[in-house]
Amino acid sequence: MSFTESISAPFISRPIATSLLAIAVLLTGMLGYYSLPVSALPEVDFPTLQITTQLPGASPDTVASLITTPLEQQFGQISGLNLMTSTSSFGTSQITLQFDLQRDIDAAAEDVQAAINTAGGVLPRNLPYPPTYAKVNPADQPILTLALTSDTLPITRVDDAADTILAQRLAEMIGVGLVTIEGGQKPAVRVQVDPMRLAAYGLSLEDVRTVLTRTNVNQPKGSFDGPAQAYTIKANDQLNAAEAYKPIILAYRNGRPVRLSDVGTAIDGVENAKTAAWYMGRPAVILDIQRQPGANIIQTVDRIRKELPKIRKSIPAGIDLSILADRTETIRASVADVQFTLVLTIGLVILVIFMFLGKLWATVIPGVALPLSIVGTFGCMALAGYSLDNLSLMSLTIAAGFVVDDAIVMIENIVRFIEQGDSPLQAAYKGAKQIGFTIVSLTISLVAVFIPLLFMSGIIGRLFREFAMTLTFAILVSAVISLTLTPMMCSRLLKPESHSKSSGIAHRLLYYLTEGFFKLMLAGYDWSLKIVLKARALTLAVAIAMLVITIWLYMSVPKGFLPQQDTGLVVVTIDADQSVSFEAMATLQKRVADIAQRDPDVQGVDSFIGAGDD
Repeated sequence: MSFTESISAPFISRPIATSLLAIAVLLTGMLGYYSLPVSALPEVDFPTLQITTQLPGASPDTVASLITTPLEQQFGQISGLNLMTSTSSFGTSQITLQFDLQRDIDAAAEDVQAAINTAGGVLPRNLPYPPTYAKVNPADQPILTLALTSDTLPITRVDDAADTILAQRLAEMIGVGLVTIEGGQKPAVRVQVDPMRLAAYGLSLEDVRTVLTRTNVNQPKGSFDGPAQAYTIKANDQLNAAEAYKPIILAYRNGRPVRLSDVGTAIDGVENAKTAAWYMGRPAVILDIQRQPGANIIQTVDRIRKELPKIRKSIPAGIDLSILADRTETIRASVADVQFTLVLTIGLVILVIFMFLGKLWATVIPGVALPLSIVGTFGCMALAGYSLDNLSLMSLTIAAGFVVDDAIVMIENIVRFIEQGDSPLQAAYKGAKQIGFTIVSLTISLVAVFIPLLFMSGIIGRLFREFAMTLTFAILVSAVISLTLTPMMCSRLLKPESHSKSSGIAHRLLYYLTEGFFKLMLAGYDWSLKIVLKARALTLAVAIAMLVITIWLYMSVPKGFLPQQDTGLVVVTIDADQSVSFEAMATLQKRVADIAQRDPDVQGVDSFIGAGDD
């Protein structure tokens, strides 16, 4: 039979194979759904590197002139560099390099390392360690923020527990990419000398630094090698306590040693005294946890929360561990809201189909094709490496109106042949052959609309590429289902029906109600159309006014990159005069934190001064 020569004919004649194909699409989509990572926005990895250099004791001006400027001169020669920002603070230099989105981050890291090596000749020789760099994503906010406080232990012990226990355990967990410590204060010995007493002995600060550096050094000591035995000399000449520094001999004057205690003293302090953090007014160490690229944020946070009771047992008893902020709370709410909207959209589309078709099985067929197309899209998204986020779920919500069109067109054409007297099987063959090319052309035209979005460059292109591809996947899956499963179900489920007395009472009642409603709408449209055609000048004036109002609204409406979202988190940056001392700045910041803490709606307040440590 010639009418069987169509794309859908093999699937109509093989209902079992077609059903198995639909089941395969369903299972693949379900597996893809559970494997998709969850995030607020699509994954956009900025090729960004952050270079950190420490020079304890140096002022911001010294750091800027001796470290930041020489490094910037070398980094500025790297190809593909779009943006370079730097911050020179007390004892710390941080330079952030953002490269072109097409630049490979590993190749950029090699160029950065080469630039650091080149600048090594002009950098200060007393750096505690060379500049270090790390790959960062400035758009990736912490998914979880923890605060460590203690009323009995010094902050150095809290920092030690955060650095050696908590940060290490968290960094090993699946899905965790980076753990940043804010307000950390590592223990150190600080030497304080009196310049007047130094001058009396004919010494300078550089003499003291040279002696301390030579004294506190850990180098191989050699070995004793005899005829019968050999011994390796093991001696720990590291000085870890302030008392061990005081007897150090700086020089000899008049045959007497000049010790450190003669010109000053040594105290146990912290490595960087210009950094601190507070949580609810108490000294604290703050840990910001960021996810790995592509990791499921919700699963990662759930995994961390499950592990926290065990971690609490491994840290000293006097340290309190609190969850300061959880990014997943807003992500869970927004994703759940979009998911509910998607389900509601599918339900409303099926209801509208039922109202217009007025037939149960004619509604069941698109009612199966629509969810199956959405579920099958999840499998394509997983293969493409996408995520469940606000943009991808929004595209699926929009797709609910697109994907059902193919099935409805196919069903209406097959029903038309059934009403002409053909059997459901013959009508399915004829209708599918006649409408198959139309569905293919509709699919191609819809996909072509999103091609410009696929070629958009920059950050916007990266964000909306997933939106466009998700919608494209849904349309393609819908076309496949409409050409395979839909005509097969029509050939088996649709039956010739009439609206005579032999029809069911409920069916006839629904038919007359819907038909009466549609006739009433048609009559109203006919009445309004006649009025519009009679008042042509007024209609044209209203159209022009609507155009002007639309342009005005477009110009006056607020514009932004993404819609505003209430995340329940407020970030405040406090700026003061450059001459302000650390103690004065800490006092001002505590006053601001106390004001926020007095608000009854605020659950937690943390603040920190100084750069964080990775």
